[in-house]
Amino acid sequence: MRLTSTAVTLAAALAALLTPTTAHAAAVLQPAQQAAGETITLPVRDALAELAVADEDRTGYTRDKFRHWIDADRNGCNTRAEVLLKEAVTAPEVGPKCALIGGSWYSPYDDRYLDSASQLDVDHLVPLAEAWDSGASGWTPKEREAYANDLDDPRALIAVSAASNRSKADKDPTDWLPSSVGYQCEYVTNWVADKTRYQLSVDPAERNALDERLTVCPDQPITVTLAR
Repeated sequence: MRLTSTAVTLAAALAALLTPTTAHAAAVLQPAQQAAGETITLPVRDALAELAVADEDRTGYTRDKFRHWIDADRNGCNTRAEVLLKEAVTAPEVGPKCALIGGSWYSPYDDRYLDSASQLDVDHLVPLAEAWDSGASGWTPKEREAYANDLDDPRALIAVSAASNRSKADKDPTDWLPSSVGYQCEYVTNWVADKTRYQLSVDPAERNALDERLTVCPDQPITVTLAR
């Protein structure tokens, strides 16, 4: 009896010692606990669950608070042109002042091929106004500039038809999804990745819309290098 009681006491003490360590180990896996520049990988539904949920506030927003398009590497081509060059199906000629001549592009939002750069917009996957609503209002001007010209994550900026981009405008997935049904899963997965990269919040309706759409999509791992 005495031996059994001692064994139980020792087991309880051991569990008490181990519990804080286990809890700490789990905590460091949360995206919110990671530092800018670190890379995390987790299933997209888990990533969505980790995003903060908060009501949106557009107070004070103007588009010019996100300076773009800049020529960060001073090669004569601004961010918009860099995206168009990178995503071209057929490479255009590059003329004076980075004018793009010829070439062809695929717009995944509406499943269209386009043969002129003038027919395309470069879309901020998470629109500038949506980013402002979700936390960017508290960033510095330089941080907002970096967001608006993010060439380091290929999901952040995407060349699409001007018509589809203007249909989307500032809407989140509650009110807009690409008309190309085959692209919708990739779109919402990339949306979650982009919000994770910048630690942006989601509003309750947006959270529900993303969750509902992702239930019919593969719960694929996303790899994100945190910008914040």
